[in-house]
Formats: sequence, C-alpha cells, structure tokens
Amino acid sequence: MEQQIRKLLSAISHPETQQDIVSSGVVEQITAREDKITVVLCFPKARDPFAVRIRNLVEKTLQDAYPSAEGNITVVVKEGTPRAPQPKRESTTVKVGKIIAIASGKGGVGKSTVTANLALTLRNMGYRVGVLDADIYGPSQHKMFGREDYLPDAVQENGMDYIVPAQSMDIELMSIGFFINPDDALMWRGAMATSALKQLLHQTMWGGLDFLLIDMPPGTGDIHLTMISEIKMDGAVIVSTPQQVAVADVVRGVEMFRHEQVAVPVLGVVENMAWFTPKELPDNRYYIFGRGGAKEYAEKAGVPFLGEIPLIQAIMEGGECGTPTVETDPEVERYYRAVAEKMIAQL
Repeated sequence: MEQQIRKLLSAISHPETQQDIVSSGVVEQITAREDKITVVLCFPKARDPFAVRIRNLVEKTLQDAYPSAEGNITVVVKEGTPRAPQPKRESTTVKVGKIIAIASGKGGVGKSTVTANLALTLRNMGYRVGVLDADIYGPSQHKMFGREDYLPDAVQENGMDYIVPAQSMDIELMSIGFFINPDDALMWRGAMATSALKQLLHQTMWGGLDFLLIDMPPGTGDIHLTMISEIKMDGAVIVSTPQQVAVADVVRGVEMFRHEQVAVPVLGVVENMAWFTPKELPDNRYYIFGRGGAKEYAEKAGVPFLGEIPLIQAIMEGGECGTPTVETDPEVERYYRAVAEKMIAQL
C-alpha cells in the first residue's frame, strides 16, 4: 500500500523546483494501513510558500484514492533538509542461477543434513553452490560445514555494504549462526527474525552461483512467507521420513508451495532415513520408521519422487564433526546424486 501511495504522490510537483515531491525527498515518511494513512512532508527551507498548497493537494489525493480512510488521513509538515531517497539496493541473488528451497513439514526429518550433502553433491557434479541457512531459530549449517568460528566481514561496493559469506569445501555459506552466541537463546519476535533474514538474503556477496540452496525452517510460517515474497524461487524440495505422521506434515508443505498465490514449483519429495542396513549385514534392510510413506504420497499427489536416503550412521557423524559425509564417502554420495539428477531434470 505504501508503494501505491508513493506512486500517487509522485504525480505532485513542487511549483518552484518543478520536481515531484517523492523523488526530491519532500515525502519523508509514509505509514499506511487500509483505515489510516500518515504522510510526513519535509520542506528544505523554512516557511516554504507552497507548503500549505502541497499539503492540501496530498490530502485530497489520498482522500480521493482511499475513501475508506476518510477522517483518518494525517499529513504532517516539517521544515528542514529533506532526505533524498536512498539508492535502491539490488539483491545479490540476481547473480544466482537457480534458487531452491529445501523444506520439511516438521522438524527432525534430517532436512539440514540433506541440504548440506545435496550441496556437496551438486559441487561434485561441477556446479557452483551456496547454502543459506534460513532456519533462524535453529541454525545448523555453520556447524555441519565446520565453520562455527567464522566472523563475517563487511565490504563496501558502490556505496553499499555487503556481507562476505564463509567458504567451506568450495561451498559459499551464510547463516544467522555466525552472528549469535551458540550458548544464547535466540528470543526474537517474528519481525526481527524476518528482517535479519532479508539482510542475509539480499546483502550476502553470492559469487555467481549456479545453485543457492535455502535450508528452510520446518513448518509453514512467517519465514516461509517472507522468503517467498522476497525472491523468485525456482523450486522446492520437500524432505520427509517414511512414517505417516511425517508424511501428513509433508502435505501441508507441498500445498503451501502449490498455492496459487505462491506458485513455487515442487521439484519433488525426498524420503530420508528410508531404511537401515548394518555394516555387518549389507544385504539386509530394516524399515525402522515404516516403509515408503513419502513415496506413496508423492505418487498420489502427482509430485515427483526424487529418491530415498537410507539411515546411515556415517551421515549423522559427518554433520556432527563438520564434514558432511558426501565429502568423504562415495557410497553415500550415490544416493544424493540420484536425488540431485532428478531434481535438475525437473528444473
């Protein structure tokens, strides 16, 4: 709504300067909701002879455009130096080829582990890859990639500040975990969390990536809506485990991305922890969490099934020690490569 008001007021010019009041900085602030609008005008010189005229014109323009706010339109006039509009910051994501959300309907399904290993698999396939940890309240990628000690630098370019991502195993990495004490609870309201995430998304110096994988928080909340509204995502991958309670949450995740106002393509579902095979019994498969629930749902819902990742102790240990297992174990990598190839085919 504020953008619409700004556009309306840009049609009003100052008679003396012949400049519109928006681009010249006379419109200092706009606060708006459907039933109340406040506009602050700041004129560069004291007792500007046109101030009252412009104020009345602004008020009439807003009353005509928003009749439901009649009686609740306030136009404040200040004297002083108007603020020139800040140059529009171009998001650094414009340098990224494909942006993929890795999501899950519930926590505890191994979404972050899948994200880290999938990133390394894509790197092994010759792509330039970055990971953004958007799980604001439970960041883990900085630990999985062994960069808990990283303190991000800030650099200036064309008068703008940018954040330098961590580098680990040829992966560019950004996480809120770099900015908080690991022993502190992150007690942020939703607005604070989404504001921090926007900054990490738009101001990180992503270096011409082929893929940016976004490790989303579990569920379908504020962070998801923020990410969807801030950037154009090329697709979403949903991670689940086989049991029915996890698959029930997958339905909500898939439908969120499929919603007509969201319209992010669901590239497919990954069934994580699909079975367990002991090293001493390599031909045996134990379906600890049930069998094929995510695959069955994908077939019913018309969503691509990208593959199964078995429950392997080395995968858990790799995330704990700061080296995802794909980096060290070709046997593990083959499962993630099958997923990556199908994902790329969907793109």
